Amino acid sequence: MNRAVSLTEPVSSARYPALLLGLYVIAWIGLAIAPLYRHDWMLENVLPLIAVALLVSTYRWRRFSNFTYTMLFLFMLLHAVGAHYTYAKVPYDEWLHAVSGQRLGDWFGWRRNHFDRLVHFLYGAMLFPLCWELFCRHINGRAWQYLLIGAFLMSHAGIYEAIEWLAAEFFGGDLGVAYLGTQGDQWDAQKDMALALLGTLLAMLITALAGHRDQPPRRSTRPS
Repeated sequence: MNRAVSLTEPVSSARYPALLLGLYVIAWIGLAIAPLYRHDWMLENVLPLIAVALLVSTYRWRRFSNFTYTMLFLFMLLHAVGAHYTYAKVPYDEWLHAVSGQRLGDWFGWRRNHFDRLVHFLYGAMLFPLCWELFCRHINGRAWQYLLIGAFLMSHAGIYEAIEWLAAEFFGGDLGVAYLGTQGDQWDAQKDMALALLGTLLAMLITALAGHRDQPPRRSTRPS
């Protein structure tokens, strides 16, 4: 069995996805309490709630592997954290300083909060398994699989940036600025999409290497 097929095996039990869903709901409720900016929190949670509803409502006939559900859980959890604080103000440096006495900003000379950059990178990396399982049973040829999944993820990264822009234009003011989260960088959208592409390419590379290791060695056709 090649790697593409083994990765798309459905889960054998509903317990693990149900556990992750329960943990996510608990975390989501906790982070819904006193967010930094309530209106931005509401906007940030529209798409995640739609995504969770789709995953739950289609579970009976479209199940994914435990690995894919784990990646989705972690990504959605990070997004919930970003929605609670707003992406531009997630205090990861303060958390690290409390634990180690160091700050990432001091190490790398950052003047900007990069939590949103991390989540955009992980969008490409962590949603790749979901797309792999959705498409690979219906697409022949590894090159076509990678090409179409990459195009799918990048198109959605671009659509999300367009949604951010339209929402910022519609709401305007502090809410528009908080939701857009550019932090004064005019190339923010392009950098976000580039990081999503980088995450996708990294996931492709890991998948390709794992698939190569799973393939049995070829038998020699030379006469002995």
